Amino acid sequence: MGFLMTVLLLGIATSCKEDEGTTPQTVTDLVVADSRFSLLEAAVLRAGLGDALRTTNNITVFAPTDEAFRAAGFADAAAINAAPVATLAAILQYHVLPTRVASSAINVGDNAPQASLLSTNGTVYVTRNSGGVSVNGARVTSADIAASNGVIHAIDKVLLPPAGNLLEAVVALNTANNNQYSLVIAAVQRAGAAVVGALSTAAGPFTLFLPNNTAFTAAGLGTEAAINAANPATLQGILLNHVVPARVFSTNLAAGTVPMAGGSASTVAINGNSVTITGRGNGTSASNVTRTDIVATNGVVHLIDRVLLP
Repeated sequence: MGFLMTVLLLGIATSCKEDEGTTPQTVTDLVVADSRFSLLEAAVLRAGLGDALRTTNNITVFAPTDEAFRAAGFADAAAINAAPVATLAAILQYHVLPTRVASSAINVGDNAPQASLLSTNGTVYVTRNSGGVSVNGARVTSADIAASNGVIHAIDKVLLPPAGNLLEAVVALNTANNNQYSLVIAAVQRAGAAVVGALSTAAGPFTLFLPNNTAFTAAGLGTEAAINAANPATLQGILLNHVVPARVFSTNLAAGTVPMAGGSASTVAINGNSVTITGRGNGTSASNVTRTDIVATNGVVHLIDRVLLP
């Protein structure tokens, strides 16, 4: 009798463990349980979105890894907790689609627009190509982590919502980087309506390769006085040679010739993770792409270290 009772209790215990092991986990549960997402967990807690990611059904979460958060300037949980709650909430909502999208359901092609849970300027752009699946230039490094209420795709960058149109994005970059883009802002104003309109009022989409002040200085335009003395038509031609009339994230870039909005063309070269772009007037002096995928409402910005001459 005792032997039979022992067997019966062991069977019940085993059955309970199997049930516990197969209990579906929500998006929040999976983020908490995965060591790759400790900073994402901290951000979710700080923003107060744990319950929403636990109870909202049929969602897709593009989940930045800890490395992605550190690359975006969030070194640790303390940095997360120092950020404004509203800022974190907007960033996190920008990572969530209101529908469940498995990687196999993403069609081959560049920049399919998808609405996120961020209500203002919340569109993200999903690409599937030979390099895999990406969103706003962030690569999916681990796809289809199934949750009871949706699916998670791990990504290698934090997606930051747009600060505004391309011109507003340049102004924001200038403010955040000790006025290192003040000369390009002066050049845009000097060049006139065609350039200002392309960056600020036109729907686009456009891709802007943005040179810093050091690049302008090397090109002989190192002061605002020098820029204001330049022919506006000349400046217009130079600036439009930094604009591609299409939305091109880093994961859409391909080696070869790229037509520019000013009518000239530049050449992109890719060597591993290194990307350069060279204007026709630059000879063999290529510009390094130093930062990629800064999203604007009407396009995307990549930072470069040399002026592209037509």
